[in-house]
Amino acid sequence: MIWEHSEKTTDLLKRMGAFFDEHIYPNEARFHHELDAFRKAGNAWQPLPLIDELKPIARKAGLWNMFLPHAHGDVPAISNLDYAPLCEVMGRVSWSGEVFNCSAPDTGNMETLERYATKAQKDEWLEPLLRGEIRSGFLMTEPAVASSDATNIQCSIVREGDEYVINGRKWFSSGAGNPRCKIFIVMGKTDVDAPRHAQQSMVLVPRDTKGVTVLRPLTVFGYDDAPHGHMEVLLENVRVPVANILLGEGRGFEIAQGRLGPGRIHHCMRSIGAAERALEMMVDRLQSRHAFGRALSEQSVWHERIAESRCMIDQARLLTLNAAHKMDTIGNKDARAEIAMIKVVAPNMSCKVVDWAIQAHGAGGVSQDFWLAEAYAHQRTVRIVDGPDEVHRNAIAKIELAKRTAVTGVGGKAK
Repeated sequence: MIWEHSEKTTDLLKRMGAFFDEHIYPNEARFHHELDAFRKAGNAWQPLPLIDELKPIARKAGLWNMFLPHAHGDVPAISNLDYAPLCEVMGRVSWSGEVFNCSAPDTGNMETLERYATKAQKDEWLEPLLRGEIRSGFLMTEPAVASSDATNIQCSIVREGDEYVINGRKWFSSGAGNPRCKIFIVMGKTDVDAPRHAQQSMVLVPRDTKGVTVLRPLTVFGYDDAPHGHMEVLLENVRVPVANILLGEGRGFEIAQGRLGPGRIHHCMRSIGAAERALEMMVDRLQSRHAFGRALSEQSVWHERIAESRCMIDQARLLTLNAAHKMDTIGNKDARAEIAMIKVVAPNMSCKVVDWAIQAHGAGGVSQDFWLAEAYAHQRTVRIVDGPDEVHRNAIAKIELAKRTAVTGVGGKAK
């Protein structure tokens, strides 16, 4: 199937493109200048004036909260298929999503709250998140276990009367570095004796709760992603009301699956945008540089790489749109194979295209003078976050084995 943008998406894309041309691309240097100034002053972990300046402009332009698949209050719904091209544009500049209140982990956390939270929980946390007044963090991954298997998580959530007592250590906790981060969604175990996928629960933990300690930022190839950050967080005898549980005890794995499906496709959409921009930069660089008596763009090795990049980007985009379409029509659970496929394909593709763009830029490609080194660090990370390649390939293989077993009757159930 060849998808054409809906009227809604066409309009949003036109307005977003104009916004990027006027407000995002011209301010990329300013973003880094402000961040560097805070860093030199000794504290990079604070909101940037640029972002605060652009948010009300984006909101006035109707480019705000464009990600929710279900309508909530005055926030309209948007399908995954309609959101995909918009998210791709945001992938071209890593910090742009926050300007539109469409950045991770807030998008995933807001979707989680919209789907699974009580009215009281929504009033307290979802509404200010949708207004862009606060930010949030997601605490799932742990340093002591292989968190690619979420059933390994060891953080304990023990009920004592009307409270839960939480103990554990999390890391790569997205969003926890931002001083406006006011709420954590924490995944841990409430019953170690329950069936394997019914041991986990998710609970809401205000960041200022006693016993919560943000230990340090974790870097990715030297980038600390300030002021957003991926932090290591210690939870020591943290007490929250029983009312802070999401959906109920033993429902954490179910919530995680519901949350991570959309999160994975959002990552892939942004990866395609990053690859598209990298290809543009590669072509521009090759046409402007000469070596051995001719433009680099005339050398056959670069013809191969340009052509291969275009093929890979378009293949990944179509696979992503297909997954988005399936999520919209048959649901996230039944689209799990398509989601797994794009989660493998898109970041691997983007890593390769960005790597070629770096090569085209020579030493400049790995320097701070171009966006490419930062882009590579991020795209390489996407091959791990929300499940590493190996986990998704394993899931795809199991689905294929089960399909053939159902047809032929040969073989056993995939383990």
